[in-house]
Amino acid sequence: MATEKLSRQLRGLQTGHVGLNVTDLERSKKFYQEVFGFKLLRESQEADYKFAFLGDGPMPVLTLFQQSQGHFEKGRPGLHHLSFQVDSITQVKEAEQKLRSMSARFQYQGIVPHAEGATSGGIFFEDPDGIRLEIYVLTGANVQAAPAGNAPT
Repeated sequence: MATEKLSRQLRGLQTGHVGLNVTDLERSKKFYQEVFGFKLLRESQEADYKFAFLGDGPMPVLTLFQQSQGHFEKGRPGLHHLSFQVDSITQVKEAEQKLRSMSARFQYQGIVPHAEGATSGGIFFEDPDGIRLEIYVLTGANVQAAPAGNAPT
């Protein structure tokens, strides 16, 4: 009965925003603003508590916290990747060109489908701290073979 009540309470559940630990707030802020067009909504430059809220409207999409050292460790429990959906394959291509001009590190060459035969897919790349990111579209990404066959890209 408690589980049923909980599931009723969680209807309409949505992701609010994502918080990422970064090593250099200014560098990461610039990266996410240039790539995604996010605006700075709020920030703190206090020595012990540097953060920035970024978004494309009044609500934050991403919060960056400068409280890390080193490089993102893919082999540890935690975030696998952060994904952003866009409306068209043209937007994915534009983002790819922007990222190449910034010398971003890509997981695969070009736009790849999510799985063999899928029309959805996109580009997979890393932010300055090595956090894996994706920009994808629901259709039009089936231009080459899926890198992982039928498994999720």
